[in-house]
Amino acid sequence: MEARNRTLSDWFTRIRTRQITLPRFQRFEAWSHHQVASLLNTVLQELPAGAVLVLEIGDKEPFVSRPMEGAPEDGDRVVEQLLDGQQRLTALWRSLADNYADRTYFVQLCVDEETEAPFSVVAQSRWDKNGSRYPLWVDDPVQLWKKKLIPLRLVRPDHHSPSELKDWAKVATDGDMDSIFEVVEKGAVVRGLFTNFNVPFLSLPTTTSKETALNVFIQMNTSATPLSAYDIVVAQVEAGTGQSLHDLIDDLKEEAPQVEAYLEPSSWMMSVAAILQDKTPTKTTFLSADFSQNLILDWGRIKNGIRRACLFLEEERVFDNKRLPTEVVLYPLAALWAIAPDGLDAEGSARTLLRKYLWRSFFTERYERTSATRSLVDFRQIRDVMLNGSTAEPLIFNEIEFPLPTKEELALAGWPVRKDRIARALLAIALRAGGQDFADGQTATRDNLARREYHHLFPDAWLGREGFNDKQIYRSLNCGLVTWRTNRNISDKAPSRYLAERMDKSSIGESEVIERLKSHIIPFDEIVNNDYESFLNKRAELMRDALVKLCKGLSL
Repeated sequence: MEARNRTLSDWFTRIRTRQITLPRFQRFEAWSHHQVASLLNTVLQELPAGAVLVLEIGDKEPFVSRPMEGAPEDGDRVVEQLLDGQQRLTALWRSLADNYADRTYFVQLCVDEETEAPFSVVAQSRWDKNGSRYPLWVDDPVQLWKKKLIPLRLVRPDHHSPSELKDWAKVATDGDMDSIFEVVEKGAVVRGLFTNFNVPFLSLPTTTSKETALNVFIQMNTSATPLSAYDIVVAQVEAGTGQSLHDLIDDLKEEAPQVEAYLEPSSWMMSVAAILQDKTPTKTTFLSADFSQNLILDWGRIKNGIRRACLFLEEERVFDNKRLPTEVVLYPLAALWAIAPDGLDAEGSARTLLRKYLWRSFFTERYERTSATRSLVDFRQIRDVMLNGSTAEPLIFNEIEFPLPTKEELALAGWPVRKDRIARALLAIALRAGGQDFADGQTATRDNLARREYHHLFPDAWLGREGFNDKQIYRSLNCGLVTWRTNRNISDKAPSRYLAERMDKSSIGESEVIERLKSHIIPFDEIVNNDYESFLNKRAELMRDALVKLCKGLSL
């Protein structure tokens, strides 16, 4: 491996002509605008910014590649692939080329009080509104010069029209010769700093094998800025099979558009792959030698399992991660759907079994600890029941080891916005039962769920006046998902009052109001009597009956 020097101007020429690209397994741009500005100031202060790593390319690129973000798609023959340093070079390229949609960078011609540097970088956020890009002053040279700001794009190292800075200066200064001279002179100094800034690099020769290059990449990316397990799996898949895992994830999202509502697709996919390989879904498994190869071989089953799991969750009216009682169940659930029978009675039996599994994972403590190991155990045991007719009871179904919560425990469950498993599970039951809006009667769906709010059935202000504290008020059993308009209309009224108003202002009548409340498993008599404690007790009783049905694999 040979260390060399290269000026930023030379780096930009290679980026602009697409002589240097990124292997597809590299993660995408991740730096914040604060990090970008900090790097730019490092250049202006003539401080080192660290070395990068490239792989020299012979006749054929060893890894499938893509251009750097914001760089041209076409150009000369690729001669290098950037293995390490993507974030730095991308930040320099995009800020100086001014192709960030939401940010514009400037050099300010004044002494920085902290560093005493004669120049510093200023970043301004941008946004589009009514066909214009705001704030408008950012594109007004006169307003910029009043702040002693020069757009960074005008001092870019490989800029091919130096006169553009002078033309900008004439407009910005209203033709004032002294000011024009100041802009051009100092702009040239800044351009020189960027042009001659050294970004040293280590170079792997063309004779380097894919395996060696990949190992160097992983070693360099698991120190100061650790890669995720997924990043490394992407690299291993690329090296081992020549396939892009990014492309496979895109394929998964096309087949199962709802996947991202539940979980990051890469995390879900890797965990399902591990379980199907009969391994625990942990980082150790993901980084094992044969994991990536087997993932590709098993891709069809993985994708189909996640797709079927998404459809199943939709049918169970579990719509998203925000209201999901536990994520752990998603991994074995999708792995089980990957191998479940397809069609007729066999699929019907599998569906009942998996409904039982899903809801017991919500209402028991099975996944409160050592969840990775337990998820694999549950997969094996449920698989044996589903495919092999095993009569051995899966441990998660054991009422002694993992009992369902009592009515009293349900009554104490907290507010479901928080990550409280039982609280979210109770809300999930209300959605499973139908959860119609009190005013318009619409059943909760994935499409309208975003417009619904967590509503206190007994309003918090009203309960507060009755002497209840926050811990008593913010209970899952006191929660219902309704539209924001309905929520505002309810305000802080006693339940009997807002329900009476609902009947008076519409022609639906008492029976329909009762049905809409019933769709949330809300007892009518207790709520219209304004008896909060009786209400919690009764609703807990009704919810307990409902969860027992679901945990037996039955429908409500």
